[in-house]
Amino acid sequence: MNRIIETQRLILRPLKVSDAEQVFEWVSDERVSKYMVYTAYTDIEQVRKWLEFAENDKSTNSFGFVRKSDGKLIGSGDIGRQSGKAENVWGFGYNFRYDCWGNGYATEAAKAMMKWAYENFGVVKFFSSHAEPNTASGRVMQKCGLHFAGYGEFEKLDGSIKMRSVEYEGLYCLED
Repeated sequence: MNRIIETQRLILRPLKVSDAEQVFEWVSDERVSKYMVYTAYTDIEQVRKWLEFAENDKSTNSFGFVRKSDGKLIGSGDIGRQSGKAENVWGFGYNFRYDCWGNGYATEAAKAMMKWAYENFGVVKFFSSHAEPNTASGRVMQKCGLHFAGYGEFEKLDGSIKMRSVEYEGLYCLED
């Protein structure tokens, strides 16, 4: 199975420990981590440990998002079986450098991951959610063909913040 996906403006490829410095640029930014389950990273060693795990864990489908125009790693995401959902429902998520927000990269990457899951695993049902105040992420999910499904709860991994989440689900549709 090919773990490299190419879109019009991005190359999605597995993350590596050697990506730590570039990843640290956005995971240490509180504007980016604000609506993510992780709190802002304060030490690059935290990033290296996470990337080491991601690089060696063959059960995850994590991707780094590389901008073709300059070769810069600008974000990351993953896609896989959604816990707590039916076995054939996959969830996805993403995060990007703050200076890359509002450029359509999230929609482009999410659609590419959905297509990859469909082509490699036959996945047709997808789920995603976002912290309620993060309405831009909701627009990305809608552009990916997902529809409002209800509300849930968003909580940081360390339990520091809890808020309502907005949940979306839908079927993969082949694009023309």
